[in-house]
Amino acid sequence: MSDYRLKIGITQGDTNGIGWEVILRTFADARIAELFTPVIYGSSKAAAYYAATLDEEDRAQLTPAASAEEARRGKVNLVECGDENLHIEAGVPSPEAGRAAVDALDAAVADLKAGRIDAIVTAPINKETAQSDAFRYTGHTEYFAARFEGRPMMIMCSDRLRVGLVTIHIPMTEVSRSLSQERIVEALGVLRESLIRDFGIVEPRIAVLALNPHAGEGGMLGDEERDIIKPAIEQAFGQGVLAFGPFPADGFFGSGTYACYDAVLAMYHDEGLTPFKTLSPDGVNFTAGLAAVRTSPDHGTAYDIAGKAQADPQSMRNAIYTAMDIVRNRRRWAEWTRNPLQRFERDKGRDVSVKDLKLPETEED
Repeated sequence: MSDYRLKIGITQGDTNGIGWEVILRTFADARIAELFTPVIYGSSKAAAYYAATLDEEDRAQLTPAASAEEARRGKVNLVECGDENLHIEAGVPSPEAGRAAVDALDAAVADLKAGRIDAIVTAPINKETAQSDAFRYTGHTEYFAARFEGRPMMIMCSDRLRVGLVTIHIPMTEVSRSLSQERIVEALGVLRESLIRDFGIVEPRIAVLALNPHAGEGGMLGDEERDIIKPAIEQAFGQGVLAFGPFPADGFFGSGTYACYDAVLAMYHDEGLTPFKTLSPDGVNFTAGLAAVRTSPDHGTAYDIAGKAQADPQSMRNAIYTAMDIVRNRRRWAEWTRNPLQRFERDKGRDVSVKDLKLPETEED
């Protein structure tokens, strides 16, 4: 569905990674810019550098725009960000490339907060080189959580599978002590709300993964399932969340049981992302639970192939399409759930709530 009024911001990511290549290849198909108005935040120098590494049919035609407000319909707009003297060295991590990624991110977020764009799709960054006094985050999810209201959750999504995470970017040694019944119940609530509002699922069924091998074997291999995860599932179920488990992750994915559920809640990063990326190599990373919509390809900077015209743009395309779908789903949900008992009294020109309405009297039985 074409909607030029919808503006999606795309950040360039690490300028020494594959971000610009997947962006240019995505928009090399001019028909994509007919679906919405794309606004890319980044360096024209970096764009030109990577365009020179691609065949002509893989290069998008970029149109300079002074701001998102001046972005032209039907064009792939580029809002210039960062240092014009940016040094680009494909495949080599550098603090300069990290700063360029953050500059684009900050510019896009400012426009999203101001309502000048409707969503952001982020090309991958290097979490280490991006670090500075202005950026002290372990990833995009944490960065967006600090700038927008809500309870953030990383959800990996595709047509085949959706996986939400209780813990995200923390060391394995901290996972167990980071889990609590309250935290898992909250995560289940955020995941359920996102599945309804963002994905249009009427009443989602959620599978919850165990933490330990064989779901703890009744306490022989760990007691988190018995003392934390199972009580959390029962509490959430009592609150109306259709949550089931805990399931041992290996058998759950190996048997294909995931296909019976609308989403899966994993306890930690690799427990959820390893099977997801195996089953959905072109999936999307979505930051759920926030007032803003942000998606990303599910891959990293891929320095090993940067500048070699080898990067596959499909995950970037999917991230853009997913962002569009979620923005539209949220708008529909807001319309569907607005108070149906409020109406506008045209002759008086004021809002009237249900308490103002005079209902007909009825006889008692």
